[in-house]
Order: sequence, then C-alpha cells, then structure tokens
Amino acid sequence: MFKTVCKTAADDVSSRCIEFIKDQLYFAILQQKTKSTAERHCFCIDEELAYENFYADFGPLNLAMFYRFCCKLTKKLKSITLSRKKIIFYTCGDQKKQANAAYLIGSYAVMHLNMSPEEAYSLLVSKNSTYIPFRDASFGTCMYNLNILDCLRGVDKALQYGWLDFSNFDVEEYEHYERAENGDLNWIIPGKFLAFSGPHPKSKIENGYPLHAPEAYIPYFRKHNITTVIRLNKKMYDARRFTDSGFEHHDLFFVDGSTPNDSIVRKFLNICENAEGAIAVHCKAGLGRTGTLIGCYMMKHYRLTAAEAIAWIRICRPGSIIGPQQNFVEEKQNSLWAEGDVFQEKMLNERENGKMAVTRILSGVDEITINGTNKNKYNDEEERNGLTQGDKLRALKSKRQARSSTGSLSEGPVHYRSSTEREKRPHTLTFTLHTYRSFRVTS
Repeated sequence: MFKTVCKTAADDVSSRCIEFIKDQLYFAILQQKTKSTAERHCFCIDEELAYENFYADFGPLNLAMFYRFCCKLTKKLKSITLSRKKIIFYTCGDQKKQANAAYLIGSYAVMHLNMSPEEAYSLLVSKNSTYIPFRDASFGTCMYNLNILDCLRGVDKALQYGWLDFSNFDVEEYEHYERAENGDLNWIIPGKFLAFSGPHPKSKIENGYPLHAPEAYIPYFRKHNITTVIRLNKKMYDARRFTDSGFEHHDLFFVDGSTPNDSIVRKFLNICENAEGAIAVHCKAGLGRTGTLIGCYMMKHYRLTAAEAIAWIRICRPGSIIGPQQNFVEEKQNSLWAEGDVFQEKMLNERENGKMAVTRILSGVDEITINGTNKNKYNDEEERNGLTQGDKLRALKSKRQARSSTGSLSEGPVHYRSSTEREKRPHTLTFTLHTYRSFRVTS
C-alpha cells in the first residue's frame, strides 16, 4: 500500500511538470510539498521569497528576490551532485504564490535560457495552467491588470537596454537602500533614473516613518552622478538645500494619487532629455507620481509598452504606479511612441548636420522651477484631507518586518562583487540628527 501511494505521488508530480531544459529543469504547480528522490531534486521558495504588500498587491517579486532565485537555481543546475537528477522547481501555495513562482521561472528562462517572453509564457500555460494577474498597491477596486507575460516582456526589454545585468548587481546594496530608514530609494534605469521617497526639512521619525533631510542624500547623489532632482509633491523642504550643493532642482507638482496634465509631462520629459547626469525623482512616497512620469519617459525613448514599463518599474520598486495612473500610462503610450519617433529623427538629423545632439531645448522654461518657484500652484487638498495616499504608503513600508529575502537563501552567491569592492562602498546615508543614530547601518 505504501509503495502504491508513493508511486501515485510521483506520477502526480511528473504529470504536472513543465519542461524548461530537456531532462534537467522543470516547473510544477503541486497540491502539497514534495520530497526529493534518487531521480529528482525538488525545491520551493514559497516561504523564502515573500512579497511585502501595501494593501491587496502581491507582486511581482522585486529585483533582489529575482536575483536570489537566479543564484539559487543556477547553482543547482551547475551542481555535480545534482547533475543526474531532474531539478523540479515547484509551488504549492495559493494563486498569488503561483503567479510569483511562474514569473520567477519565466524571467529566468528569458534571462538565462535565451527564450523569448512569448516562448517562456507558452510553456507556463502549457498544462492548462492559469495565473491571476498582479494588481497595484491602491486601496479598493483593482482598475488595471498586469499579467505575467507583461513582466517577462519588461525583463526582456531591461536586458536589451542593459538595465538588468546581474554581473554587476549588488543585492545587499539594493536591499539596504530600499529600506525606509536607509533612504527608500531604487534605481529604475541605472545611471539615468533614481526613484526615492520625498525629503523632509529635518531628519526625524513621523507617523512611524523615518524622514530624511536633503543633506542625507547628497553624498549618495554625488557618488552616483546625479545632477538633477525633480520634486512632484508639494514643497516640504527648501530647494536651495539641493541647488546650493550644485544640483539642479525642478518642481512639477500634481496632486497625490492623480495623473499629470500634458504640460507637466512635456516639462518632465524636456528636463530629463537635457539633464547632464542622472535624475533623482520623488513625490511623497516616490511610488505613484514618480513611477508614472518615469514610465512616460521609458515609453517615449525606449518604446516600451505601458504594461512593460509598469512591470519593470514595479520589479525595481514595488508599489509604483497606482490606481488611475496605470490607465493614464496606457492611454499615453501611442502618443509618446509618436513623440519618440520625432525626437529620434530630430537627433539623427542634428548629428548628420554636425550639430550637438541636445542643446537645452526646454519649452516653457519660464514655467519650470530651478530654484524652488513654480507657476503651477498646488492647492491645500492634501492637508485638508489629512494623511494622503503617499503618507499611508510610506507608513506601511516603514512598519514592515525585516526583509524576508535577506540571507534567506542559503544556496548561491549573494552577489558577484568582491569583498574589496564591498569594503569600499559607503553603506549609509548621512543623517543630520543625533537622534537618528539608531537607524545608521555601517558596512
């Protein structure tokens, strides 16, 4: 009887397996945990890599978790002891866990197995499997569905443009700086766009959330060639605290949780097209408004679809682009593609004619603030309504428990950088208040 049960269980696993590498790598959605045998090695990351939600959002898992999964799986595939076994990556979790597991193995296939997003996705659904779409971090009814194929395409575009390169990715640095107490910042396009939570006049704790003064960011910005800061929320600090240190500073306010008008989109794009270095963008939480405008740039200049842009931005910075902002990005896709075509043609003509590619072509520059003035006045709606969406999202992020992914995967390297490089890396933001020392983490 025992042998019959074991054989049935083994047959069940085999029947559910999707083959990614012939006779070597498989993916399966199972009803319960399964043990490895002499013929197969089974592993599951349902509990090891867990998405930390704001409200009802549940993925996709962030860049550090994707990296750790890749390290784990690559080590297994290269293992001599496992070379004669079939390696089965499986999930036995709920529908949310299934979607994240499928996104991981599909992204791995795109990155390491030279599959197209469509080929990887066709495998994932080949056993009549269905996956629920990812949803945004808004509170309430979901207004936009982001599916696994969108994420695979986003990963593919990031590989094409060099935004995704694990050979020089420092997972510890990523996990350090994404934390609220360490700056709450993420690179969306390395060397071009940094998204971060809005600075405050003083470094302090407010509503349970660590707030940082502008000076806390300046050493990091200088080290990473950030020359421009764009503020999208109402003025919480004096812009001169950045401009006096040599940074350009622009104010392009629009209401928390809302979408920008065409004038703001145009000004944002012009600023970014003319910036000499990288650009740090923030609103209140650095999620909704920030992600929306960065997504617009990605569609214009890299011809990403709206879904690809949303997917990649969320992989880099979970919770980005919220509620109606998702539909707004989708509505702007075709017009931004057209604008991008015109821009590229203009740049090509200028190069052929021996002109400089970019010559400070800002339109409406008189309406764009550099030193803290802006004709686009904000109203007091945020204050009248108490805590805004950005306030709530920042508070939720700060109250999370320690990152479940940090140090949780025992197999594989944590990153590719040498210990010497880690020692050279400054590992803190510089806080200005002595009461902030408890949050300071040194290397």
